[in-house]
Amino acid sequence: MAGQIQRRIHGISISKPIIYGNYAEPVSEKNPLPPNAPKDHTHIWTLFVKDPTGQDLSTYIKRVVFKLHETYPNPNRTVDHPPFELRESGWGEFEVAIKIYFNSICGEKSVTLYHNLKLHPYPPEVVSLNAGAPVTTKEGRVESILYEEIVFNEPTEKMFRLLTAKPGSLLPYRSEKTPFTKEHEREEEDRIDQAKELVRHQLEKRTAEFRELEVERQRLMQM
Repeated sequence: MAGQIQRRIHGISISKPIIYGNYAEPVSEKNPLPPNAPKDHTHIWTLFVKDPTGQDLSTYIKRVVFKLHETYPNPNRTVDHPPFELRESGWGEFEVAIKIYFNSICGEKSVTLYHNLKLHPYPPEVVSLNAGAPVTTKEGRVESILYEEIVFNEPTEKMFRLLTAKPGSLLPYRSEKTPFTKEHEREEEDRIDQAKELVRHQLEKRTAEFRELEVERQRLMQM
């Protein structure tokens, strides 16, 4: 029998909050490399897609595919059950494509997110000029986390029931209580201001150096 046509609810949009990114820790006696990992790997890291409230994403997410750097064996890594995490080791940072597939009954197309894998706790002036998520550290552990809202426009009736099944599952849009919205906006504004100040300081320094060189050149020409 042909599949039933899934009716959509017109005029309705539902957003679901997620967080994604990575944790990383240097290799140590307490955090050793896996047996088959290359010896030059310096960090153990975990990529993830989570619900910021700790709820189960598998109610509507079927699987997550993490596309790693092409130097990794089988760079397209599929995680088809929660928690949607991938643990690996490495020595370098690179961009990861994160493709999220929804349950077939939802009738929704996949979405792709991008994340710059972070391994190192950069100084503030470098973080300010770096693209991507902010980096925080906790006792040697680096955390790089981004917030996103997946918007379902005119969801199917089944999808609507899934997304609204649990009370409190939807976070208010840009709520003061949502830790990855306004707080991160302010942090991003601060980083931009710091970057502008750093560039201004460097320009002033270079301008002063050029003036000194010009004065010295003029003095030598008059000798």
